Amino acid sequence: MAAPEDQHGDEPREHEPLEPVASFGSQLADAARKAGLGKLAEDERLSPRDMLAALGGIRGLAETILPGLVFLIIYTFSQELSWALGVSVGLAVVFTALRIVGKTPVMQAVAGLIGAVVSAALALWTGRGEDNFVLGLITNAVYAIALLVSMLVRWPLIGLAVGYLMGDGLAWRENKRRFQAMQLLTACWFGLFALRLLVQVPLYFAGNVEGLAITKLLMGVPLYALLLILSWLIVKAIYAKPADAAARRP
Repeated sequence: MAAPEDQHGDEPREHEPLEPVASFGSQLADAARKAGLGKLAEDERLSPRDMLAALGGIRGLAETILPGLVFLIIYTFSQELSWALGVSVGLAVVFTALRIVGKTPVMQAVAGLIGAVVSAALALWTGRGEDNFVLGLITNAVYAIALLVSMLVRWPLIGLAVGYLMGDGLAWRENKRRFQAMQLLTACWFGLFALRLLVQVPLYFAGNVEGLAITKLLMGVPLYALLLILSWLIVKAIYAKPADAAARRP
């Protein structure tokens, strides 16, 4: 496929099979909106409130961090795998129940609960604490491969999502600057998942349960938040209105 060129028109090439890709890009954007990224994309200034919403809010952060943190603390001090897993999964059950009772969006919590139960069941079945992290390693590998392949075929996944979030559709592919920015952003997100694997896979094979728990926490929300900020800065730069771009020049 030929590289995108700077053109006066922003319409995608007609000979490319765009409909399936457009549909997939729209679905990615819808998923991003449901995750709280839509409001962040609309911000002219990076709002701490919208940033927090994109991270899941206070409740979402607690649901993400606390089960893993509790597992780490209990396992480190007791070395009792079943006890650490039981309390961790119990917390996930409580968080999910609170969402159901409060009639708040529950799908993400249910997905997290299912993941926690499957991971705990695998670890209890094998008797190896490190197997509690296998599902996470597989998930990171799948994301990394998908992002890498999308870059290689010149349909970067981040670009598909951002294009529809910004109302640009697939037109960004016909703008060399925007296309390169989307490739760069996709590479950054690929780097996040690849880095997690690079650090955590050796810990898994070494049977270092505490190390896996610590790195999962440190390389989870903090790195995700940093990449969200970087993504926002790049997207706002390439989609800046002429007046805004002129105002930023010294």
